[in-house]
Amino acid sequence: MSENGIRKVIIIGGGPAGYTAALYSARANLEPLVIEGFQWGGQLMITSDVENYPGYPDGVLGPQMMQDFRRQAERFGAEFVTDDVTRVDFSSQPLRVWTGEQEHRAETVIVATGATARQLGLPSEQRLQGRGVTYCATCDAAFYKEKTVVVVGGGDSAMEEALFLTRFASKVLLVHRRDAFRASPIMVDRVRANEAIELVLDSVVEEVLGDEKVEAVRVRNVKTGETTDLATDGIFVAIGHDPTTALFRGQLDMDDAGYLLTDGKSTVTKAPGVFAAGDVVDHVYRQAITAAGMGCQAALDAERFLAARDGGEPQPLVEEGALATPRNW
Repeated sequence: MSENGIRKVIIIGGGPAGYTAALYSARANLEPLVIEGFQWGGQLMITSDVENYPGYPDGVLGPQMMQDFRRQAERFGAEFVTDDVTRVDFSSQPLRVWTGEQEHRAETVIVATGATARQLGLPSEQRLQGRGVTYCATCDAAFYKEKTVVVVGGGDSAMEEALFLTRFASKVLLVHRRDAFRASPIMVDRVRANEAIELVLDSVVEEVLGDEKVEAVRVRNVKTGETTDLATDGIFVAIGHDPTTALFRGQLDMDDAGYLLTDGKSTVTKAPGVFAAGDVVDHVYRQAITAAGMGCQAALDAERFLAARDGGEPQPLVEEGALATPRNW
């Protein structure tokens, strides 16, 4: 940190994107401060086995992987504050970030606050998270080979999850609260045509059943009031995600769903010196590895921004002759 108390980099968020940005920033001697939040680790903290992240051939528990990410960044000098950001001011330099009444100032800020999967709000759902309750088919479908699973939702994401799961599960029960879907007609047609998918319409999940793992879900027909227990090995909740961006309204540009907007394929936001990475931007892939990749990009973008401010010549991110060209700050 400089003598005037202004840091080179502050990173807001403690998931794959934030910790990877911290690692790269720390190795570049930018001495990043990571305000990781009380819920550090992100969605991986409610994930059990992770088998699709490179470098873990035997798989790893989600919380353990986040601890590994954090420890690696810390090894190179990243500093951590386990607190939530309560306010930001990106209108001028230095950029200002508050945790309660404590003010932190920096030349650059990397926003990596992630997104949260919407939940059903059931105590039994919370109790069995990571033990059959999941929110990502791409992440966990392979654990359900030749098994029966339930998907909850009626949008395109739910249709995609259900169709993807048929590559592994022997049967997919798609539970939706109405008899019509908000998903696109082509996705609905594909689901209806798939013999491995059974529709359970006009129904809502009232309870997830099981002691140590999911064994069934209790659904209630909203028209008749009748309840039925559906035997299942897992339940995939696919009712959407909410980006953690309320803090940045009026400061950064967002789309209609609240995801932060960046310049092209970069992590550059409209506020000079502010970069965004991970699920706070990405509503398509939402994987730990893509979030980590964006965290790397954000750190490199921040480093180049600082080099340009200091009067140095930023190093090009691509070789001469490539399609892309170095960004002019």
